[in-house]
Amino acid sequence: MRRECLRRGYSERTIETYQDCIQRFLEFSGKSIDKIGKEDALNFLYYLREKEKSGSTINVYHMAIRFLLEDILRKNIRLNIKYSKRAEKLPLVLSKEEVKRLIESISNLKHRLMISLLYGAGLRASELLNLKVKDLEIDKNYGFVRQGKGNKDRLFIIPSSLKQELINLIENEGLNEEDYLFTSNRQEGYSIRSLQEIIKKAVRISKIEKQVHPHTLRHSFATHLVEQGNSISEVQSLLGHSSPETTQIYLHTSSKNLISVRSPLDNLQ
Repeated sequence: MRRECLRRGYSERTIETYQDCIQRFLEFSGKSIDKIGKEDALNFLYYLREKEKSGSTINVYHMAIRFLLEDILRKNIRLNIKYSKRAEKLPLVLSKEEVKRLIESISNLKHRLMISLLYGAGLRASELLNLKVKDLEIDKNYGFVRQGKGNKDRLFIIPSSLKQELINLIENEGLNEEDYLFTSNRQEGYSIRSLQEIIKKAVRISKIEKQVHPHTLRHSFATHLVEQGNSISEVQSLLGHSSPETTQIYLHTSSKNLISVRSPLDNLQ
């Protein structure tokens, strides 16, 4: 499974998730891998539903099991069942004022720059931490995410307000083209966990009463772009979404767009 996933260009995170799903499936079935079949797969998926697992979780198990049975074991089995529906929850976003408070509460200049770029460019946490100096075209106000989600490259905007800070960081730390942009004082790369801790501390200091994670800033970036009047296609391109449907959820999180709609009740008066 691992070799086939690597051949198809799946991310390390996806590979580990699939392996974990299959391990749990085999433990549940109690059978050796050459004995499992469609009935075992269906029983396991129904078991997950009885355990009230979320639709997205069941979908991941479904895809992993199909991958094992059909693509790895080459069994002539089709799991012709519908994927579980995901709960339609709107992503949590911060207001512009909350983003400002969050950033200003960070005293460490490098940490502040990291969070500012995370929001200002709409990057995923892994994309921020994997940035190298050579990926930036600071004088042209853009950079490149290399091998992002789905192994796709894409362009991102560099906020004008951060250009000089980025130049200073590169010069002060003597970074070369191949160096990672953000490293700790021990010249080690930051982990997603360390990024989460930076945000957690900033949330506490700024007294923001929301559950804020690195991805919250990406949601906020997209929502604020829509509120500024940018089109869905522009936001889709900057986020690296394959489908415009994925991006359209930010129309619903844009309070400015919704509040500006006039209620028909007001037209009766």
